[in-house]
Amino acid sequence: MDTRQSQSDSTSNDLLFRLAPGHLHAAMNYKVIAQSVSDIRDVQNAPAVSMGPYLLKTGQMRLLTTLSIYSLSEKSVAQARLLYMNATALRIWTEMGKSPNVIGAQFRPAHTALLALGVPFSE
Repeated sequence: MDTRQSQSDSTSNDLLFRLAPGHLHAAMNYKVIAQSVSDIRDVQNAPAVSMGPYLLKTGQMRLLTTLSIYSLSEKSVAQARLLYMNATALRIWTEMGKSPNVIGAQFRPAHTALLALGVPFSE
């Protein structure tokens, strides 16, 4: 990567990656999952609808208190909904046979995202 990248092309996350590369991976608590319009047409692709019954069926209801999923509606066809999933939620989602389209990672969900399932983010 060209370290002479102009500041106008840099994001705050880029700066964070450069300043604290050793601590960054552990600090990114949430994976950002993009769902397209076609994805959200299937109600089973909504964690708030499908994950609870899956946890009950597989005897994993205790995990409900450790997962955290936030949702944010977007205007794009390819990214109609963004899900912010912590590691537990993403593991369960994958275990359910879902193929998440991970587009990034963040320390916490976007401030406009709403809690969809599980427990709120806390530091």
